[in-house]
Amino acid sequence: MTRLLLTSHKTPLFQPFRSVWQNKIKVNVYPSLRERLEELDQTRDDPGLYAPVNIGFTRPKPSRREQLHTRLQHRKSLKENESLQQRSRRGDQFLCLTLAEHYGIFRDLYGSAYFVPYVALGITYDLDDHTVSPVHRGNTIKPGEAAREPSVQFRSEPGDLWTLILSNPDGNLLDNEAECLHWFIGNIQGNDLTSGDVVCNYLQPFPPRGTGYHRLVFVLYKQERHIDYSRYTREQPCVSLKDRSFSTSTFYREQQDHLTPAGLSWYQTDWDSSLTHFFHHTLRLNPLEPEPPVVPFPAAQPIHRDLSSWERRDLKRQRLGVGKY
Repeated sequence: MTRLLLTSHKTPLFQPFRSVWQNKIKVNVYPSLRERLEELDQTRDDPGLYAPVNIGFTRPKPSRREQLHTRLQHRKSLKENESLQQRSRRGDQFLCLTLAEHYGIFRDLYGSAYFVPYVALGITYDLDDHTVSPVHRGNTIKPGEAAREPSVQFRSEPGDLWTLILSNPDGNLLDNEAECLHWFIGNIQGNDLTSGDVVCNYLQPFPPRGTGYHRLVFVLYKQERHIDYSRYTREQPCVSLKDRSFSTSTFYREQQDHLTPAGLSWYQTDWDSSLTHFFHHTLRLNPLEPEPPVVPFPAAQPIHRDLSSWERRDLKRQRLGVGKY
C-alpha cells in the first residue's frame, strides 16, 4: 500500500523542484533577450533627447501656384521619358530612406539622426572590360569582385565640393563599437574623384569567415567650403586595422558646420576564398600565431563596474571556460 502511494505521488513531488530549478536558470544565469535590450536601451531615460533628427537637406515646399503649374505640365508631358525619370527619382529618394532604416544604416552610423539622400550615386565595380558589379541598396557583392576601387558617378556643378566616405559598421576586428574605414576622399571638385584629396586609400572588404554579411556603406557629403583633412589623413597605403578605426558620428559631429550628407548607397558582402591570400599577404595576419598565456587565477581578476549584470556573468563564464567557452 505504501509503495503504491509513493508511486502515485512521484510526479507531483518532483515537479515543484524542477520548476524552481528552471526558474533559477532563467532568472540568474540566462536573462532573456528583452532584458538585455532593455539594459542597453538609453532612450528610455529621455526619449526626447534621442528623437530622430534630420541632418540632411530639407525639401523646399513649393507654392500652390507652382504645384498647380507642375501638375498641369505633368499631365501634358506624361509620355515623355524625361518626366518619367524625374518622377522615378523623386520616389527613389524616400525608398532609399526606408531601406536604409530597414538595414539599420542610420542607427549604426549616426545614432538617432538620419537624412534623405537627394543625390543619386552610380557606383560600379569593374570586373573586366565587359562585366561590372553595380552597387544598389543592400545587394550582395563578393570581396573578390570588390578588390579594386569602384567607379563613382553623381550629378554636380563644376564648382561644388564633395566628400566621399566608405565604411563598414560590421567589420572592425579590434573594436566592436567602431567602424572600419575603407575609403576617404575629400574636397572633390564637381564629380571628378581624381581631383580630391585621398585621406585614406581604398581597401577591399575583408569579412572573416563565419561572421555573416557585412554592410559596406558609401556616404556622399556636400561641403560648404574647402576643408583641411590633415588630421584625418592616414599613411598611404594604409594596411593597419588600428589606423582604419573610424566613427561616422564623431566625424560628422566635428564637421557638421561645413558639410551635409546628401548621397547614400551600400552593399553586403561575406567571406570568399580570395580573402585567404588577402589576410596573409596584405594585412599580414597569421592565424597560426600562439595564443596569449592563460591567467593562472581567472576568477580573481577584477571586473569593471560599468558592465551590465549579464555582461559580468558572461565574462565570468568565459574566464572559467564554462558553457559555450
